[in-house]
Amino acid sequence: MKAALILEDGTVFQGTSIGSTRTCISEIVFNTSMTGYLEVLTDPSYAGQAVCMTYPLIGNYGICTDDAESAKAWPDGYIVRELSRLPSNFRSEVSIQKYLQQQDIPGIAGIDTRALTRILREKGTMNGMITTADVRVEDVLSRISAYKVEKAVERVTCREVIRLEGRGPRVAMMDFGYKRDIAENLHKRGCDVTIYPAHTPASELLSSSPDGIMLTNGPGDPKDNPGIIREVRKIYESEIPVFAICLGHQLMALAAGADTYKLKYGHRGGNHPVRDLTDRGKVLITSQNHGYAVDVSTVDPAVARPAFENVNDGTNEGLQYIGKQIFTVQFHPEACPGPQDANYLFDRFVRMMKQKGAANA
Repeated sequence: MKAALILEDGTVFQGTSIGSTRTCISEIVFNTSMTGYLEVLTDPSYAGQAVCMTYPLIGNYGICTDDAESAKAWPDGYIVRELSRLPSNFRSEVSIQKYLQQQDIPGIAGIDTRALTRILREKGTMNGMITTADVRVEDVLSRISAYKVEKAVERVTCREVIRLEGRGPRVAMMDFGYKRDIAENLHKRGCDVTIYPAHTPASELLSSSPDGIMLTNGPGDPKDNPGIIREVRKIYESEIPVFAICLGHQLMALAAGADTYKLKYGHRGGNHPVRDLTDRGKVLITSQNHGYAVDVSTVDPAVARPAFENVNDGTNEGLQYIGKQIFTVQFHPEACPGPQDANYLFDRFVRMMKQKGAANA
């Protein structure tokens, strides 16, 4: 079945329908990962977006549900150059085409994804429509342009408290759209992890006397969450160690008085170089998925100092808070998919919690 991708600037790509045949309007973003397409599909940070995979062949090893980062797929749409028809992997349970159909995700294959990516890099992230219907472009452009990602965190957060029992430090995790491997990285280090819905009052987390608090990744504009930011401020004012990732990093910065802004086309992929400013400028290759960044010029030097920066464009990739046991990163140290260069940050967080516990003993 034929399908079309219509961008808000009027550009049209013709291709073949994959997955669901329903029409979707979404923000169009691109991911440069060469593998890990299931982890991308099940990353809640993609809620409200349609993902273009720049690698030309997707689906060649099928779907292995043990690798999923959450229980369902989250993107509004999926865009590929070529979708593999015959997956080859002894772990594969179903083809990616079947998976997209099961998850009701519309998509398009057979288009020049490199050309689409160049447009997004030159003009910036824009909205688009994926459709199998026969529509006139001029009739739908206003609808496409009007689309906005709204209530994204509410859409992806857990609905009830989740517990991963362990004998080590007790971690209270605020779920803004967490990836399973963030919790698993703490759990395999012995941590007792309790995952709370995003709008849980800070007082509830603090009253449980955790050894540390994790603020997770998630979708959307961080400024769309004023209530959460107020609660994160209360966490900032506590003396509990905090580790924040991606959206959590942005929310903590906003809670501490800094500002955020939208990047032209975001950072999404498994090969982004980041300089560790706290360790002789060591460079890490990181996994990233975000469209917003902290404006480092608005960070009060008495409150926090830059700890990481992006080698490609100089944007902020993390903060170390002054006089606090709080550090935050923009990238994904659990790196699923991606390199494991930044995995040591989980060890740093565990040491912080143990040192805090020893000091209080």
